[in-house]
Amino acid sequence: MAPLLAEAVRECEAPVILDCGCGTGHNVGMLRQYGRAVGIDLTWSGLAHAHRHGERSVAQATATRLPFADRRFDVVTSFDVIYALDDESEAAALAEMFRVLRPGGYLVLNVAAMDLLKGNHSVLSHEIRRYSRRSLTERLTNVGFRVHRMSYTNATILPVVAGVRLLQRLSGHEESSQEISTPPAAVNAALSAALSVEAAMVRVVDMPFGSSLMALARRPS
Repeated sequence: MAPLLAEAVRECEAPVILDCGCGTGHNVGMLRQYGRAVGIDLTWSGLAHAHRHGERSVAQATATRLPFADRRFDVVTSFDVIYALDDESEAAALAEMFRVLRPGGYLVLNVAAMDLLKGNHSVLSHEIRRYSRRSLTERLTNVGFRVHRMSYTNATILPVVAGVRLLQRLSGHEESSQEISTPPAAVNAALSAALSVEAAMVRVVDMPFGSSLMALARRPS
């Protein structure tokens, strides 16, 4: 996500950033590399975790009715959130993100991609849909955004993901904590290395496939 975030704040001297669906607040800390960041989330348990660890710039709210004035933020981010919203709520959330952005401001978005990759993680994350370039572009432009860049991610580990998800579909989807567990150190290192190579590639080229889809979209000025 770093190249998209860097582009989003390139023209701002002191960017103000909103993270919609901040969870435990981890990404709010990461976003402070780029400007002053705050976050909202609907689930109290994640916010309580953030507060226990010293994070004070988070609040409970829904992305479908953001408690902020129009044109308040230079950048809005949302990582792995809108795929869990029904169609009406998804449209409302994107419209709200558009509303609170200043003209010329950017949305940095990450979503689940490729329907064939549905599996146990889809159950665990209450996933309603997975996106393609075409479907995500359509949803963003419907509320007024102009898409500046879009790329699939996790392309380098796609064969592993696809194989696991296929086996899960054959055996029947179920919620499993294994989906959020850390693999053995050697496996984790290999997967991390593959994604590090991909992260370098994504700085210069868009991936043609992958289990996630990231987008940089702008509110016209």
